[in-house]
Amino acid sequence: MKYQCLVLDHDDTVVDSTASIHYPAFLEALKIMRPGETLSLEDYFRENFSPGFIEFCTQRYQMTQQDLDVEVEIWRNYVKNHIPKAYHGIKELIERQKAEGGYICVVSHSYDFNIRRDYKANNLPEPDLIFGWEYPAHQRKPSPYALEVICNKFDLEPSQLLMVDDLKPGYDMAKAFGVPFAGAGWANEIPEIRSFMQENSDFYFTRVEELFQFLFEKHI
Repeated sequence: MKYQCLVLDHDDTVVDSTASIHYPAFLEALKIMRPGETLSLEDYFRENFSPGFIEFCTQRYQMTQQDLDVEVEIWRNYVKNHIPKAYHGIKELIERQKAEGGYICVVSHSYDFNIRRDYKANNLPEPDLIFGWEYPAHQRKPSPYALEVICNKFDLEPSQLLMVDDLKPGYDMAKAFGVPFAGAGWANEIPEIRSFMQENSDFYFTRVEELFQFLFEKHI
């Protein structure tokens, strides 16, 4: 086992959710809050990549905190009735990590209860720790708060963790705490996102199977 703890993003890393759930939910919010405004799926990926979701909402759409609260409520109602599917190979990867005696932690901008629901619905082993949107803003990704808690709880050094994420906030979080970072490139093929991740990640993978082989030196 190369890393004692895998720190996994959730959306578009473990489950295929942006195109099928989060993007259409955001379009529903725009219809209500910014009538006449629209956004392509590729641009939604780009804005979430950088500067990040909150900054994107406040900068591009000048959303206030009240607006953001409304947007989150619309999103939560949409997510209630839509369960994303886990990527092929994720189940085997998580099962193998746990079987080897390792830890699985989740750091995500989704809520804890949504993450647990998705893991259960996709028959994935339960994570050891989850850090979701319910945490205060200053403790959410890209803050390294979660990584510090993980290291303290399991008595690990940053080098014993591997952060796996498809977007820049995860990269920023990992780098701020000295944790190795693996870019998850299986959610989209947007050139500028892929280019940044390939150039800056410690490791970059376009398929879950590649990550599995890297971690355990064998095919699924």
